[in-house]
Amino acid sequence: MGGFFDQLFLGCQVAFSAMNLLVCFAGVSIGTLIGVLPGIGPGGAISLLLPITFGMPPASAIILLAGIYYGAQYGGSTTSILVNIPGEASSVVTCLDGYQMALQGRAGPALGIAAFGSFIAGTLGVIMLMFLAVPLSEVVVNFGPPEFFSIIILALSILIYLARGSLMKAGVMAILGIILSQIGIDLVSGKDRFTFGIMYLLDGISLIPLVMGIFGIGEVLNNLNSPESREIYKTKIKGLLPTLADWKASIGPIIRGTFLGFFLGILPGSGAAIPTFISYTMEKRLSKHPEKFGRGAIEGVAGPESANNAGSTGTFVPLFTLGIPSNSVMAMLLGALMIHGLQPGPFLIKSNPEIFWGTIVSMYLGNIMLLILNLPLIGVWVKLLKVPYQILSPLILFFCVIGSYTIRNSVGDVIIMFIFGIIGFVFIKYQYEPAPLVMAFVLGDLLETSLRQSLLMSGGSFVIFITRPFSAACLLVTLLLLSANLLSRRHRETISKLA
Repeated sequence: MGGFFDQLFLGCQVAFSAMNLLVCFAGVSIGTLIGVLPGIGPGGAISLLLPITFGMPPASAIILLAGIYYGAQYGGSTTSILVNIPGEASSVVTCLDGYQMALQGRAGPALGIAAFGSFIAGTLGVIMLMFLAVPLSEVVVNFGPPEFFSIIILALSILIYLARGSLMKAGVMAILGIILSQIGIDLVSGKDRFTFGIMYLLDGISLIPLVMGIFGIGEVLNNLNSPESREIYKTKIKGLLPTLADWKASIGPIIRGTFLGFFLGILPGSGAAIPTFISYTMEKRLSKHPEKFGRGAIEGVAGPESANNAGSTGTFVPLFTLGIPSNSVMAMLLGALMIHGLQPGPFLIKSNPEIFWGTIVSMYLGNIMLLILNLPLIGVWVKLLKVPYQILSPLILFFCVIGSYTIRNSVGDVIIMFIFGIIGFVFIKYQYEPAPLVMAFVLGDLLETSLRQSLLMSGGSFVIFITRPFSAACLLVTLLLLSANLLSRRHRETISKLA
């Protein structure tokens, strides 16, 4: 137990340093702002700010980027409740009852319970992360290349299975991401792959221009192509502190949403959005008055808002223990760790405990900062919602160009960014989710390395993947997931023909 408190004390030393306190505050503030403003999202914000972190110590960089991610979950509820436009995908469900509460003059309690529920869920989520990640990393440290290969295959399969759109489209995106990751010189054979004689591509495609293009430029083009009108709730907001009756109705959904969100957040592809829908459905079924849902039920705000914050914390478990991201934002954090010369995975917690424990303690502090920020500054966020997107978009484009150029002082990176910006816009227009592509791109090298090492261990035999118990279990689950999806699709087609 003494070792645990020693590590926690180390985390406090890291998180309470003047620089990291400032970085944590900046991260959660930017995250809240990004969550409030529809159309940007944490993925876009992190892709814009990733180049800034290159000059920071690794712990400070991760504290900043993590703060942006979980801070955005707080800010998204403000937009959903006051404007009926989700600032984040994870805040879509909050629109259903949050905006109805605002129309009934109860915007204050809706915003209050969203903030308090987020704080409780975020804090409990960090506690679960702290106690789960360390023992899990000690188990994972015994894994070899076959296990990591199978885990990556399973992670990509779950991401495709949980994709909001077509399974086929998600699969195409994952394959495209793996192909893009193979561009450049093969370190084993020394031959160039997919470069087409272009010298710039010999070093491969950098993660930063790719994500800046897809999430930054692509989102700007999409929002300018289909601007949304924002009708902001104009009545004076009062009574931010929920009443005892509100707490009595909300405490159950908050606790259930916290545990549901955290454990679903661990699954690749789940993130913070899917738990909110499940939480809302669960609370509606458990309620004695389900007819109130969609008409201003405070439980419909408390449960999903807790689930999305706990879910965002749960996504850090596979990142820190396996070195495998569960969504596109975690893929960028994985990229940030690798850029700083760190290898995410089970050895990270042992070899660089200051990063893991510093991030953990900073998340405690960040949740306190977010609670303090969100309630008193509601008026400021409302004013920011009035800023036209036509003013924001040139600023986003400017930061994208500067950020992509300064990585390697290369015009080629800027060109690649704009190419992927156009591709990202096409993806959005035709409903191709970018998350499988980004995750597969980041994991592509590890997937190839694990495959090669496994085949070297077995003398070229693929049997090694099914003779190792954990590897075989991962591949079996992958097969079951894909089979279940195909069977359900055939079932739907049969029903549609009969109808």
